[in-house]
Amino acid sequence: MRPRIWLLALATFVTGMAENITVGILPSLATGLAVPLGVAGQLTTVFSLSFALAAPFSPLLTTRLPLRRLLCITLALFALCNLAAALAPGYTALLLARIGMAVTSALTCLTCTLMATRMVPEALRGRAIGVIFMGICSSLVLGVPAGMLLGDALGWRGVFAGLSLLALAVLLMAWRGLEQLQSSERIALGSYLRHLRNTRLLAAQGVSLLMIAGHFTVFAYLAPYALQVAEVPAHWLAALFAAFGIAGVSGGYVGGWMADRLGASKSIALAPLLYLASLLVLPLSAGTPWLFLPVMMLWGGLSWTTSPVVQNYLASRGPDTFPAGMSLNMSAMHLGVGLGSAIGGVVIGTATLSATPWAGAALTAVAAVLALCSARPAASTTLSERGLAS
Repeated sequence: MRPRIWLLALATFVTGMAENITVGILPSLATGLAVPLGVAGQLTTVFSLSFALAAPFSPLLTTRLPLRRLLCITLALFALCNLAAALAPGYTALLLARIGMAVTSALTCLTCTLMATRMVPEALRGRAIGVIFMGICSSLVLGVPAGMLLGDALGWRGVFAGLSLLALAVLLMAWRGLEQLQSSERIALGSYLRHLRNTRLLAAQGVSLLMIAGHFTVFAYLAPYALQVAEVPAHWLAALFAAFGIAGVSGGYVGGWMADRLGASKSIALAPLLYLASLLVLPLSAGTPWLFLPVMMLWGGLSWTTSPVVQNYLASRGPDTFPAGMSLNMSAMHLGVGLGSAIGGVVIGTATLSATPWAGAALTAVAAVLALCSARPAASTTLSERGLAS
């Protein structure tokens, strides 16, 4: 894979870290801003919702700027939003800065994914998208510990100042290291409508939403599940999350490899089935910590195969609507995070913590049905896709 693709992944990593970075510094945020802990926690919720709302509209705001210039402008705005957060006089100012971070993060992810698909041959497109999602996954996994480490050393304002400097460093590398790529024409509303009228593409969007929801039904409560249900010793917890992170990052690349190796239709049909199997096995390892660790890593890795598989499917089956479809898919993913976390909370409140994998499996089963609908042969299937699948 070309080194420049990894630079794009670094850009998504830096901007993606902003989403969860407040989780590890909530106590100091609450104290510094003189707000309750629950109110401080909404800084993460607002980011996720803003990302989900901004993603579909981000392409509408772009003109025919070269993509490298667009990426650098977005990174500069992201750095400014973090600087504003570091200097925020109160909660409201920080909340507005978080919205700005989310919008620029969404645009960065969209721009980097689009650039990655144009920088490699079609046969490597899935793996290129997989590398981008390795950056996104890494940011979600490492955002919390990074925030804690920086917060302990520099305070909560230093966390945002550090992110600002890091974004500026990536901006300089992108300006010097990336080639000029021309962006598409401004995306019209009709592109979104054509995408949503295509039942196979719409089903693929449902695959992303429901698989991510099924994942977060468990992942949002992984720490208590590991301690109380899997009976993992408390001193294993940090290592457990590190192992999960490694597996998740690897899963992004595996998903891209699957998409290139098997073709768009076969990979989108297979990914939910493999993930469903891992979710069903997860409860069987409860009470056996040494077995839970590898099963959890398998589950974590398979969960992150979804995004590159679906994105590659959208690119191959709807090339004329791919920018619109890609932005809608980013939104679907973040809506899935919120939906899964909410469903997991309801399951814990009405049933037990041990029931969360079964709830996640139910959501994933519906995603598998939608994936099979998407994978049905279509008259527009190209000879090139058939060749890749062979």
